[in-house]
Amino acid sequence: MTQPPKSSTAPPGSAVPTMPVLPPQPARSGAPAPRRTPEAAPARRTALAEGVDRLRAAATTEPGRLRAIGALLAVLVVAFGAVTAWQTDSRATAADDVLHHSQPLSSDAADIYRSLADANTMAASGYLAGLQETQATRDQYEADIRTAAAKLVTAAANTDPGSSSATTIRQLNELLPEYKGLVESARANNRQGFPVGGAYLRAANDTMQNKMLPKAEDLYTTENQRLSDDYGDATPYPWFAIALGLLALGGLAWAQRRNYQRTNRVLNHGLVAASAATAVALLWLVVGHTVARAGLNASYDHGVQSLNVLHDARIASLKARSDENLTLVSRGAETKTLPDKTVVDAYDWAYDQEIAKLGKGLKLADSLADDSAGRKPVAVANSSMKVWISRHAKISDDNEKGLYQQARDGVIGKSGATGECFTAVDASLNTALQHETSEFRKSAGDGLDAMTGLTVGAAVLAALGAAGAVLGIGRRLSEYR
Repeated sequence: MTQPPKSSTAPPGSAVPTMPVLPPQPARSGAPAPRRTPEAAPARRTALAEGVDRLRAAATTEPGRLRAIGALLAVLVVAFGAVTAWQTDSRATAADDVLHHSQPLSSDAADIYRSLADANTMAASGYLAGLQETQATRDQYEADIRTAAAKLVTAAANTDPGSSSATTIRQLNELLPEYKGLVESARANNRQGFPVGGAYLRAANDTMQNKMLPKAEDLYTTENQRLSDDYGDATPYPWFAIALGLLALGGLAWAQRRNYQRTNRVLNHGLVAASAATAVALLWLVVGHTVARAGLNASYDHGVQSLNVLHDARIASLKARSDENLTLVSRGAETKTLPDKTVVDAYDWAYDQEIAKLGKGLKLADSLADDSAGRKPVAVANSSMKVWISRHAKISDDNEKGLYQQARDGVIGKSGATGECFTAVDASLNTALQHETSEFRKSAGDGLDAMTGLTVGAAVLAALGAAGAVLGIGRRLSEYR
């Protein structure tokens, strides 16, 4: 009979050893059992993430909110000052260029054109006079050539290398001695009585009219465009700076209202000082630029526009005088066929065109003049032009009738000649140009002066405003310590 197994129950109070329960073993398959991989440790947080969390936590407290508000106000006020300084400095630089660089260069370009046209006129007048050429005519021709050469040097020094203006100036410098050589050949042959002198003079005139004056006009147009660009940079309102100023003032007002709602204190000295500094800078910016804009616009409307019209009128009078002289020099050798197939004297036809331009220019100059000092010389020039036209009609009639000597005396004679009318027109236009130049400088100078100190002042006021905002917020923070 089988015996039952003995009980393994231990007596009470004695420790019973327990056997560990092993996990089921995998069946052997010839390959070792895979090892258990330890669990990956959690990734450590970055300093940036921890900083963001601390800031988020701080923002839930009043001191944290105050620090954020103070930093934001300081950034706004400093940004306003920086943008104001930047925009006002760029506009002040452009206004300074208008007054001291662009407009003088534009006038120099106009003087180059006028000097070349006047030299051509004096050359034709001297040739027409022949042996009776006066020393004054010769001196004026030489002075015109020197003026043109000197102005070309000045223009070259203020022009960017490789630009279209630099190329034009170089070409004019090459053509000037060529033109002068042709004039000297014409004068030398004319004094010896050789008819070929007229051919040389016509070649010189062709060089001037078809090569030199168009290039001088291109230079004048380029410099005028540069002047217009500088006006375009100097006159726009600094809207970005104004917007930032209003935003900064709004932020400061909001901060003071918030402070009042939480403390019942009407004023915070720091925030009030910051608001005052910002308001002064904004008011200075708006008023200063408005005055500057008004001065610059006046300098353009009543200065630059009048100067351009007067320059064009003076050039038209010079070309008309040159064509009048060449009409007698060529003696019908140069003709032009009009669209209606009519054949006319080329120089006499050109004279009519230039006189018409002169008349239109004087009418426009009178409308642009804003005082009696500007209108008076224009009126004198207009009266002299009318006398010139009536005298020229008689000269043309004499020339067509073959009364060459009588026609010649009507052009360069000592009394009752058209030369007197031309001189009166030129002198009156010169007086008008001087007056309008003075008006331009005064208005442009007033515009530039209105921005004086604004760049530095805005930066200083912005720094004071930012400091006031920080101190004002700091005073509130000190109450939590």
